[in-house]
Amino acid sequence: MDNNLSFVRTEMLQGQTPPLGERGAIRWMRINLFATPLDSALTLLAILALAWFLPGMINWLFVNAVWSGPDRSVCSTVAQGGIQPDGWSGACWAYVNANFNQFMYGPYPVDQHWRVNLVAIIFVLLLIPLLIPKAPYKVPNAVVFFFIFPIVAFILLVGGWFGLPYVETSSWGGLLVTLTLSFVGISVSLPLGIVLALGRRSRMPVIKMLCVIFIETIRGIPLITVLFMASYMLPLFLPPGVSFDRFLRALIGVALFASAYMAEVVRGGLQAIPKGQYEGADSLGLGYWQKTGLIVLPQALKLVIPGIVNTFIGLFKDTSLVTVISMFDLLGTVKQHFSDANWISPQTPISGLIFAGFVFWIFCFGMSRYSIFMENRLDTGHKR
Repeated sequence: MDNNLSFVRTEMLQGQTPPLGERGAIRWMRINLFATPLDSALTLLAILALAWFLPGMINWLFVNAVWSGPDRSVCSTVAQGGIQPDGWSGACWAYVNANFNQFMYGPYPVDQHWRVNLVAIIFVLLLIPLLIPKAPYKVPNAVVFFFIFPIVAFILLVGGWFGLPYVETSSWGGLLVTLTLSFVGISVSLPLGIVLALGRRSRMPVIKMLCVIFIETIRGIPLITVLFMASYMLPLFLPPGVSFDRFLRALIGVALFASAYMAEVVRGGLQAIPKGQYEGADSLGLGYWQKTGLIVLPQALKLVIPGIVNTFIGLFKDTSLVTVISMFDLLGTVKQHFSDANWISPQTPISGLIFAGFVFWIFCFGMSRYSIFMENRLDTGHKR
């Protein structure tokens, strides 16, 4: 008789495939789309809305769209003096194609477009290594990007040196103006905003008062007012014969405006740092600048990455307000060409606005996604 009463398993069970409902697309849909009856109802409503909206949108944007043509006739019906049948409706991408260079460069001389393209290429080649966390030589790259590149870009875009023809900023326009304003505003607003935030939290009354006055004054008035005053009111207070370039005034106004908002974002991060971090830095004998630069500020900036990028995105979109001082960014240039007699039709305005919106969306979405990437990468001390 076998007296072995051991119930200890002598071998491991083989792994089994998860049930169909617990893997793949079915599991994702069950968790994210049909988790509750309310989620299921909302999902079905969204599907019905897309089924009603998408076919018409795709038809207008792509199927019935006109992609090339010499003038407005290709985007107008017979009754409107064109070649399309009555009742036709579609995007007029021929209008965007015909004015693409204007949308990108504005009235910048055509034979000098290579200078703008060269600046864009240098910008991308320097920016990409900065955005890749594991790319080497970060410090030299940052020095070149933030200090040397602006000088090179100024020489190339403005000219007047090394045999390059001089191009006034009044001849700039389109995406060139949008990106220039955004780059300068972003590059200046972050460090200046950090200084203002530290100044507002300073124990020195004069410095704190000056920072508070600057921040609250700028935040209390709209950007359009800042641009208007910088363009039209500032020259009235300057000595006779003294004047600044209008585009430079716009750059300064945008940068100062963004820095005031950035200061409050950074101040929120500084206030979120626990008191123990300050006490720990003091116990190590660190001075104010060492404590701020090595302990407090890195943690504060990490906490407010969404707010910082949100300010950047808002700044990028606010560049369209420079039209009030007779400067035309991408959106302003697109709207300026609505009155072009060669392309006046019912379809051209909406086509131009969709193109401008798509370009803005590409840049804003890119900044947003990189912000999420950096949040996830730096999320070490505040994991859920």
